[in-house]
Amino acid sequence: MKKCQECPKPATLHITEIREGDVQAIHLCESCAQKYLSNVEVGGTAPVAPATEESDEGPGQAEKESSEADEKTCPMCQITFKQFRGIGRLGCPHCYEAFHDELLPLLESIHNGETQHVGKSPSQSPAENQRNHELIRLKSELRDAISNEQYEVAARLRDQIQVLEKAEAEKTV
Repeated sequence: MKKCQECPKPATLHITEIREGDVQAIHLCESCAQKYLSNVEVGGTAPVAPATEESDEGPGQAEKESSEADEKTCPMCQITFKQFRGIGRLGCPHCYEAFHDELLPLLESIHNGETQHVGKSPSQSPAENQRNHELIRLKSELRDAISNEQYEVAARLRDQIQVLEKAEAEKTV
């Protein structure tokens, strides 16, 4: 996550200014952005320190990388990453794999550095639903263990699944 160019807070507003052919990226926190925008609206130019993170890139390097990412296309639904950025929604579940490298930094910034959803279950959900979710989770872990050739782990997971399925079968009888 980028830092504000005026203070040590994290930047939440990212502005690209083009003046007389000169492209400048500006990264500001909420309070510094308010000051900057109020100076710009009045017609003045807000003094902002140049971005240090981009100074080591060649001219146009960020734009080149951005355009390459924008041209990536999901093989299933044919949506481009540029279209996704415009509408804010992915076209299908396969987009997560097609745009994996571009989505990771976005998800990390949105979810405070986390990329895996943990979620919550309702406190009043029936035990049956919780058992079904547990079975689904265990079966998914079993598939992963088998594909990674972790047979001891797979055997332990298989046994846990059998115990849960047996308990479920006894309830229905």
